[in-house]
Amino acid sequence: MIRPLTRADDAAVFALLQASADYIRMERDEEPSIGLVEEFFTDAPPGLSAENSYHAGLFDGAVLLALAEMSFGYPQPGDSYLGLMMVRGTARGQGAGAQMLRHLEDVARARGARQMFLAVLHANPSGRAFWEREGFSDTGFAGQATLGRKTQAVQRLVKPL
Repeated sequence: MIRPLTRADDAAVFALLQASADYIRMERDEEPSIGLVEEFFTDAPPGLSAENSYHAGLFDGAVLLALAEMSFGYPQPGDSYLGLMMVRGTARGQGAGAQMLRHLEDVARARGARQMFLAVLHANPSGRAFWEREGFSDTGFAGQATLGRKTQAVQRLVKPL
């Protein structure tokens, strides 16, 4: 079941972060912390507030298998921006990511978005392969992102909705 996440889900979000420590280390060079739960619910793209974001979770019973944060109106009005989608390590490669993405695309279309953007870390080639299999393509925009203690190269991808 996929449903919106709220602050009442902090414990489930933290449990997913702990179960996905490999990704957190690759992304940030740090261990999961309760502060990352706060960041998940409050972070937003430049010029937007977290109030413009949609937070969702894919559950198997009480276990959170995947989570996502998507904002609207970035980089341009009419766009959606997937700031984070994370799948529990034990659920990777089993369709959870594709299921979550379909849900996010439906939500974005319902809110009038014409395309979905995201940034993928160069250090995450398996993530990039997933996004490309799902129809995302390179925008030509590359940059750097600092997350935690780590600054690394990112590539922006886009998918028409």
